[in-house]
Amino acid sequence: MRTTFQTEFLDTKVPQDSRIEELKYWCVRFHELKLTPLYRGSSLGNLSFRLKDGNNSFIITASELKLKDNLTANMFVTVHSCDLKRGISFASGIKEPSSESVLHYEIYRKREDVGAIFHGHSDIILSRGDKLNIPSTRTEDEPASVALAESVLDILGNESFLIMRNHGFLSLGRNMKEAGEQAVMQISIAK
Repeated sequence: MRTTFQTEFLDTKVPQDSRIEELKYWCVRFHELKLTPLYRGSSLGNLSFRLKDGNNSFIITASELKLKDNLTANMFVTVHSCDLKRGISFASGIKEPSSESVLHYEIYRKREDVGAIFHGHSDIILSRGDKLNIPSTRTEDEPASVALAESVLDILGNESFLIMRNHGFLSLGRNMKEAGEQAVMQISIAK
């Protein structure tokens, strides 16, 4: 999978936030439910939460992470901001942030009510999305691209669950519990 954005590290400070424990829980849960399947040794998907209201910075899973592993704080990255035009994510941590960080950033920027974004992959959800009336991007775009972020923003509105055509899904919530439970509910309905 090709990353189209570069990371500029502001420092190597590992995120310190008590909510990382809850994020670890959801990483494991998504792995158990096969919502972040392994591909070439890494889990497909990424999970994040907003650091504080009124600010678009967030903590996200690192790139090329295996969500089934014993996760430690250094496997997460703080993304402070993204420059869509220059293709740069500004981050703190010791690992590269998920290649979809710019997508998360743009959603947080556009939707102040969103406190967590969980991106996963499920063939069942993708194949039944139309029948379940789940909004879907109009085009199939390269993962981790400006085009994908723009396609999602085009249909985002007030939606809390949507499909990126032939790619994966996004579950949005005011908090991690809401984003996680919504994805669990959607996979249950889709089966």
